[in-house]
Amino acid sequence: MRIIKAIITVAFASITLMPTVASADEGGVSFWLPGTFGSLAATPQQPGWSAAAIYYHTSVSAGGDVARAREIETGRIPVNLTATLNANLNANVDLGLLNATYVFATPVLGGQASASLIGIYGANTTSLAGTVTGALSTPFGSIPFSRFDSISDSVTGFGDLIPQFALRWNAGVNNYMTYITGDIPVGLYNSTSLANIGIGHGAIDAGGGYTYFNPQTGHELSGVLGFTYNLKNTATQYQNGVDMHFDWGASQFLSKQVQVGLVGYVYKQLGCDTGSGDRVGCFRSQVAGIGPQIGYLFPVGTMQGYLNLKGYKEFAAENRPDGWNVWLTFAISPAAPTPAAMPVKPMITK
Repeated sequence: MRIIKAIITVAFASITLMPTVASADEGGVSFWLPGTFGSLAATPQQPGWSAAAIYYHTSVSAGGDVARAREIETGRIPVNLTATLNANLNANVDLGLLNATYVFATPVLGGQASASLIGIYGANTTSLAGTVTGALSTPFGSIPFSRFDSISDSVTGFGDLIPQFALRWNAGVNNYMTYITGDIPVGLYNSTSLANIGIGHGAIDAGGGYTYFNPQTGHELSGVLGFTYNLKNTATQYQNGVDMHFDWGASQFLSKQVQVGLVGYVYKQLGCDTGSGDRVGCFRSQVAGIGPQIGYLFPVGTMQGYLNLKGYKEFAAENRPDGWNVWLTFAISPAAPTPAAMPVKPMITK
């Protein structure tokens, strides 16, 4: 039964959090953080309260297109300036994330329901350096324009609040889930700053996933597909297009406590950006990432503890910063019943 405890705990810990850092859409920022879901994402959990704490670090950079979009967003390129930008943008973000989840014992639509609320606190340091060249439109004609920009912003504070509701179903080694989540834009945000913790607008995200997990062999494979609809940023009159994201994880339990494997994601913006504040055009973005993971299960009194370390190296980026990121997760959840307390009814197997 200890391996069944592992299923429950890892499933909770792998459904991690969604900080808002430089990643896509308006000026390089989106609601969904690729890598949010991971291994065992669709596996049912133990009823009751659970909690997870995550340290997240990312280091990303981008070239002229993203840097120009950020200068326009922050108001550093006037409306009457037709400009090109030879520049680099760099961002380093450190976040602490807390997730409180309640798993309901009573079935909903034949599945297991859970509700979560995620809070974020952290620091973001973003810098931009390069040369802006172009022509400034005036009543007397176009005037050549050139300047060198070197800008750096650092902020520390709270991010947006993120509620989430999910349903999961189990059928032997096959597990299914659906979820809906969104962004409540109460975090630290300033439209004239390069660095923010909040994203400045609301969003709704929904999707579904599947996990294959065989406790006898320890084989596991998970995938979650979702879509984000973004509300308009009223500070900039800019609305991001619809985003698609696919997170996946594959792992092997080497023992009842140790898990190793790979994680990855594909992120692509499907719809063009719009709004009166959009001066960069469609600006659809994409990125992919892949990396290793390792997990370890251990008892915490009468509860179950779980540590997971995973990291991603990004590639195939367009119109967005890319680089690398690492997640360190500590989760604690109710332990599964001991064999003596289990009902007589046998486990369902395929």
